[in-house]
Amino acid sequence: MISTDELSALALAADPDTEVPADAIPLDLHDGEEDGLLPAWYFPVPAGRQVRGWRRPAVLLVAGSFLLVSACGLCCTYGALVMA
Repeated sequence: MISTDELSALALAADPDTEVPADAIPLDLHDGEEDGLLPAWYFPVPAGRQVRGWRRPAVLLVAGSFLLVSACGLCCTYGALVMA
């Protein structure tokens, strides 16, 4: 793994006037996948999990609470309820 210091040193030592080869492939076309807005190498597909047991009501309660607070015109982004 490359450390931040090594990566910074490589970036500072690089020649900014380097010509890009004519046969260079852009990263967004590397895999040839164009399924979504972002390429597959940038953001992997999320793993699907079902929430079961006591977790489902807890998740629904938290999500519903945020939805209710927002619907009432309040903001709870930083922990305290304030008028939005």
